[in-house]
Amino acid sequence: MASPDPDPLDPVRARTPDRTPHQPILVLGGFLIGAEAYGPLVASLERLSAQPVLLVPVSRLDWLLTLFPFGWARLLDRVAPLAAELAARSPSGRITLVGHSSGGILLRLFLADGPFEGRRYSGRRLADTLVMLGSPHTALKATAMRARVARELPGAFFASAESDPVRYVAVAGAIDLAEEAGQASATARRLAPTAYRNSTGDPADRGDGLVPVESALLESADAVVLEGVAHGGAFGPVWYGTPAVVERWWAAVAGPAGGPASGVA
Repeated sequence: MASPDPDPLDPVRARTPDRTPHQPILVLGGFLIGAEAYGPLVASLERLSAQPVLLVPVSRLDWLLTLFPFGWARLLDRVAPLAAELAARSPSGRITLVGHSSGGILLRLFLADGPFEGRRYSGRRLADTLVMLGSPHTALKATAMRARVARELPGAFFASAESDPVRYVAVAGAIDLAEEAGQASATARRLAPTAYRNSTGDPADRGDGLVPVESALLESADAVVLEGVAHGGAFGPVWYGTPAVVERWWAAVAGPAGGPASGVA
């Protein structure tokens, strides 16, 4: 059953999506990460939401092509029909989007009314919630496409739209890079200083082993910081897709209306 219409006398409620998204979920993974890594995340979301959850099929070659604008369009062309399929089955008529890492940046672009590479996606007509897990929204040395999204769709761009508003939830992980802490892999300890420097200028910044917290939090979006959570399985034993961690960030997404919108989970 769809949620009742918001009170027209309450302009905030009238323009803010329900914080209890009883609707299907579409997941877009991160750069060069295989589908097998997202199995536990998808299964956890199915259990927690009691709704259909689909993972956008993306190969490593597909991700390599995102060095070019047409590569982004190729992936968004896969997102669009799956989003429409799920929205048609949704009790609310809308869906929730979940993007990990670069997937969160791509889904910000999917929401836009276009045009992009000769296409118009207008995904916000289908999705009213976007969850971004460790997505590198800002960086001193951003790729051309990430910089374009930041420039053309700054912050939670559609959060205050008069029609088809979208709730943005930015989730950031923070791990201790010290070997004795056991939160970071050797890969994270090796790569994090350079990755953080390229993002914020501070090699000793706080982040998930690849993306600093400051870069993963998006202006005007709900913010959730997860202590002890790494960017991916290659960066630490506990990451955004670990079932117990999925429960932590999903509680912030699907909590009761009026509950805390941000903070440390």
